[in-house]
Amino acid sequence: MIPEPDVDMMADESSELIHTQIVKKDPSKLRLKPNLLGYEDLRTTFRWSDAEKMVDWFPGGKINAAYNAVDRHALGKRKDKVALIYDDGEGNFSKLTFDQLYRQTNKFANVLKKIGVKRQDRVFFFLSRSPALYIGFLGAIKYGAIASPMFPAFGPDGIKDRMLDSGAVAIVTDGELKKRVYEVVKDLPELKHIIVTGKEVAQNEVSLDTEMAEASDQFEATHMDPEEFSYMLYTSGTTGKPKGVVHAHKDIVQMHLSTYWVLDVHEEDVYWCTADLGWVTGVVYGVLGPWSNGVTQVGLGGRFDPERWYKTIQSYKVSVWYTAPTAVRMLMAKGDDLPNKYDLSSLRALYSVGEPLNPEGVKWALDVFDSKPFHDTWWQTETGSILITNFPEMDIKPGSMGKPLPGIEAAIVDENGKPLGQGEEGHLCIRPGWPAMMRQIWKNPAKYNEYFRNGWYYTGDTAQTDEDGYFWYVGRADDVIKTAGERVGPFEVESALIEHPAVAEAGVIGKPDEIRGNIIKAFIVLTPGYTESDALKTDIQKFVKSKLAGHAYPREIDVVKNLPKTRSGKIMRRLLRARELGLPIGDTSTLED
Repeated sequence: MIPEPDVDMMADESSELIHTQIVKKDPSKLRLKPNLLGYEDLRTTFRWSDAEKMVDWFPGGKINAAYNAVDRHALGKRKDKVALIYDDGEGNFSKLTFDQLYRQTNKFANVLKKIGVKRQDRVFFFLSRSPALYIGFLGAIKYGAIASPMFPAFGPDGIKDRMLDSGAVAIVTDGELKKRVYEVVKDLPELKHIIVTGKEVAQNEVSLDTEMAEASDQFEATHMDPEEFSYMLYTSGTTGKPKGVVHAHKDIVQMHLSTYWVLDVHEEDVYWCTADLGWVTGVVYGVLGPWSNGVTQVGLGGRFDPERWYKTIQSYKVSVWYTAPTAVRMLMAKGDDLPNKYDLSSLRALYSVGEPLNPEGVKWALDVFDSKPFHDTWWQTETGSILITNFPEMDIKPGSMGKPLPGIEAAIVDENGKPLGQGEEGHLCIRPGWPAMMRQIWKNPAKYNEYFRNGWYYTGDTAQTDEDGYFWYVGRADDVIKTAGERVGPFEVESALIEHPAVAEAGVIGKPDEIRGNIIKAFIVLTPGYTESDALKTDIQKFVKSKLAGHAYPREIDVVKNLPKTRSGKIMRRLLRARELGLPIGDTSTLED
């Protein structure tokens, strides 16, 4: 168990740093001994060649990510261990052992072989979360195709942009979702196979159920070059079409290690990642990383529902839980009485990803989950793995990103690549060369090269470090607000806002102002029970001003029903800014429903 947090204020190095209590930890009192101990020593002694020994290789230095996630367990001592507990959200659940997952993924690989899909062809998945999605995704990678899941909420344009750019030859979908595919199929000249689950299958389509029933359950995973591609995902930008981020089979080295060290999975754990496979977290930490470690995973269908989420933890005795800050805030908004109705004692480790977790979320978890805090993790679709994080053995400074994974060199640098000092705000950069780094932007080398300069990978985020080496997120480089000559990170203001009891969620932008250059404007979602009024807004402004510097409070506050967010939970500040200023809104294909 983690003891109650001690009060230990951070040094006042910068007005940007969030001053808060530290969650002190004693690793010896944790329920299970952390997989990573001795972080500081590992920072100097660890080599990626050490991690390569944790995964299985074929002769000649070949590898297959799906083989590591499934086959090696099915062919070993975990054959009969439950790999997946799938709950459709309607009260129906099923289980798949590693052996069953192995045989089903073999069948899918044989289906691809039968219909003529070639090695490194792009195979897309347009399905709601289901066993068929897990099986198909892994089977495609096992076969040697490049797998690409799409959010089931995508409209026709989102589908067309991705499949046209990638030259996808096949798509796996269902009787309902395929209608959207047919709206754009005339614009997809390279699409040869529409593979449909269920009974609503037309003559020109491939019946997945029929083909799976007839396919052999024996298939030798394709021996892939480590640099051959395993999966690709499209990310939205401010302008232009979504861009295809491509990853290689060798990623599994870092997926395995980061799951083992950061998410700290043990043999007896039941692990639940709430992310959809259309988001990189769902791929890396909802499929490949955890299963490479041989852990039992929960998959939950249906939409977000606080009661069903708590019931899922209770019913399946979830012990390790990885979710998004937006979900944490939505659970917080429902109050503390709801979780108290459920037995959540199985939980031992909580993690978050998607955007920085506000300090209030960490504090709330300590109160609600028996002194267990959320551990924030930082990474991107492009990085392919967690790179900066709060480790199980480490004290947590709520609001901090944590420290870099051993093997990762991270720094705060200026435009010329010069490292900046403690407390100085600058570009968050990573030294290139980690195993899970993206290999290319599909058909767009110029865009890929924009990420790299001065010997660094520029993440697009701004941050700073404190005296203890913890990293602190400030904002996206284009989100940072300069007001009255001072730079203010929107995350800092949002964190202060949601500490006010009336504020459930907050998004902050800079709004042009003749006198100050910019003023801070906040868009807030009220906690149930509160009503919008001028008096309430004034109270919120005073509250934030008392928490932060005098210039760092919102001079304007709009109350909204909801904030624009991606399906991964990131607040789309650029959309708030575009709507406020009448600017083009850019690509919105990853916007939540």
